[in-house]
Amino acid sequence: MIYASAQDWRDSPKKRVLLFGMSGLGKTHLANMLRHSRNWFHYSVDYRIGTRYMGEHIADNFKREAMRVPLLRELLMTDSVYIASNITFDNLAPLSTYLGKPGDPAKGGLPFAEYLRRQEQHRAAEISALTDTPHFIDRARDLYDYDNFICDTGGSICEVVDPEDANDPVLKTLSDNLLMVWLKGSKSHTEALIKRFDQAPKPMYYQPEFLQAQWDEYLSINKVSEGDVDPDDFVRWTYARALDHRQPRYAAMARNWGLTLEAADVAAIKTPSDFNDMIARALEAR
Repeated sequence: MIYASAQDWRDSPKKRVLLFGMSGLGKTHLANMLRHSRNWFHYSVDYRIGTRYMGEHIADNFKREAMRVPLLRELLMTDSVYIASNITFDNLAPLSTYLGKPGDPAKGGLPFAEYLRRQEQHRAAEISALTDTPHFIDRARDLYDYDNFICDTGGSICEVVDPEDANDPVLKTLSDNLLMVWLKGSKSHTEALIKRFDQAPKPMYYQPEFLQAQWDEYLSINKVSEGDVDPDDFVRWTYARALDHRQPRYAAMARNWGLTLEAADVAAIKTPSDFNDMIARALEAR
């Protein structure tokens, strides 16, 4: 780790941290709080994915849908309208909508092969966005004079790295430049996330082997073909399993590459000083 002790952390004029863990545990909320202090640069990996690496795919998908409407088709063909996503740090809907859900097209589902293609696009984009982090550390300092840097990662970071490989290129790049911190949720957090997801299921990225296994099992258990799958039902069914699949991967990332903070404790953080103190205590306890 780039900070060997609590004192190293406290004395450092350049505090650089990467947050990882399940979506919904406060990574973006904490990053926003630090950014609003005007002393920290906030780098959102999901925002980078949705703008730099997936932006063209997202916009083309919008255009593909618009071309089915005669009026919009005419306007697009004559360059009379401009279509783009309005993705923000707090609204990543254009990205998740593009990823989509597999199943019955009448219910908004994608053919499974197309779904896999978009998942692979996301995997490549996430790796690129993560390894862009050192560039943004330099950019934040050179352009905006920010020495403190917070990297807010997506929940799927654990799906694109091997936390048990000491030479994993993504994790090595990140740990050489930032302190990696897991926001660890409790069982009650997991139950709340599952309940929230059940009420509003949304697309997400899964590790390919895990996804294929879930898809095959779902088709077998429910005795349905690809075109008969209810997209929302499939992603609801998969989500809780995905959380169980990710938990040991997050734990290995924290054990081998960084620190752990309890999400319940992080929720009490109100100021950058609170954050600095919590990191120092975690370093002391490690």
